Amino acid sequence: MLTADDVVAPNRSAGLTEFIARQPPWSDLPVLVLTRIASDSRWYMDAHERLRNLTLLESPIRPSTLVSTVRAAVRARERQYEVHEADRRKDEFLAMLGHELRNPLAPIGAAAQLLALASADVGKVKMASQIIARQVKHMTSLIDDLLDVARVTRGLITLDREVIDIRQILSEAVEQVDSMMRSRSHTLTLEMPTCEINVQGDRKRLVQVFANVLHNAAKYTPNGGTIAASMSVRGNDVVVEVADNGIGMNPDVVAHVFELFAQAERSADRSQGGLGLGLSLVESLIKSHGGSVQAFSEGLGRGSRFTIRLPHLVSAAADHVIAQMEAAASDVPGSTRIMIVDDNQDAADALAMVLQVAGYEVVVQYTAGDAIAHAKEHAPTICLLDIGLPDMNGNELAGALRQLPQTAGAMLVAVTGYGQQDDKDRSRASGFDHHLVKPIDVDQLIDLLSKA
Repeated sequence: MLTADDVVAPNRSAGLTEFIARQPPWSDLPVLVLTRIASDSRWYMDAHERLRNLTLLESPIRPSTLVSTVRAAVRARERQYEVHEADRRKDEFLAMLGHELRNPLAPIGAAAQLLALASADVGKVKMASQIIARQVKHMTSLIDDLLDVARVTRGLITLDREVIDIRQILSEAVEQVDSMMRSRSHTLTLEMPTCEINVQGDRKRLVQVFANVLHNAAKYTPNGGTIAASMSVRGNDVVVEVADNGIGMNPDVVAHVFELFAQAERSADRSQGGLGLGLSLVESLIKSHGGSVQAFSEGLGRGSRFTIRLPHLVSAAADHVIAQMEAAASDVPGSTRIMIVDDNQDAADALAMVLQVAGYEVVVQYTAGDAIAHAKEHAPTICLLDIGLPDMNGNELAGALRQLPQTAGAMLVAVTGYGQQDDKDRSRASGFDHHLVKPIDVDQLIDLLSKA
């Protein structure tokens, strides 16, 4: 709101004050007031108390100042709406999560009571145990979905990359959803080239991606519907499309369909169950493979189409070529091979995972003796060393590595909880190039490694 000081005077602004007081808790309406009485502190304090988010602009004001102030207020207001929408989606998701986790508990509880009342009836005991097993499996699946999304979106998974014929991946995914397709009487058509179509990626995760997309299509297509999956090569990409004639999506849902909490927007009955995390997981995994995924729908009742793109390995012998390249890279003195040495295994492994996600070749050693043995064999180009090692402190290890011909020119980085100037002086004198204090800034470390 942009107004003048006489409009917000106490004797004229009762309606405005009441309007602001009725704003929902998340709303903080920016009020910009053009005034000639900004020096009157009593007037300002009174106006601020009534209008809350108040900015005084003293007249005369330069047009550029007015425009920039209004733009800043608009950006702040838009951010309020974004935060409110995110909170709303989160609240809906948590409500849905509670609903989905309670659902298996009801039959589990009933089955437990049945076991107590009819423990001598073998048939009832068997039925109760089957109910419990099914519901535990369902609950485990829900929890696995939550953990998968958390790990993937935070970059905490390591992809087991290999060269794969994407046709095999799609076939395995179809097998996983076959029972659901049959139970809903869907017609599934699968169109694939006759020749190998290779990509580089994690087999298990890519099967998970396509199974999720196919499961989503089956779930939101009424019984007896049609689902078509096709694969082709376009330019440098392998393109897989999954289309259905199901319930479709309106444009707002399409725009947010891959967002985590947006998946909470479902009908009240939720007859198909699930947390709706699959598409968020699909996007994260495809991006981690260097690809992209898009959703399209012409509107409600007009079906949906999901298009997944992955980099295409064009050579039929791509696996042999890649193996040769990797072997050659390991023999090149200038290649980046990182060795982490830390007796705190959790800390070492966590740092290794972060650097592997960033694209580095990383090995972990937990003792100085193992580190020296590995250095003699594999000549790491960068060594991240803890100082407080049990068998030899990090400064002594750095000196020993400098004496080895394999690591005489390596970059040595102290990663330690010791951060006083004396500690840094000692590490420098021992042969370290850099000294980082725990907890380290990963962005800073990666920037440092990129300059090696």
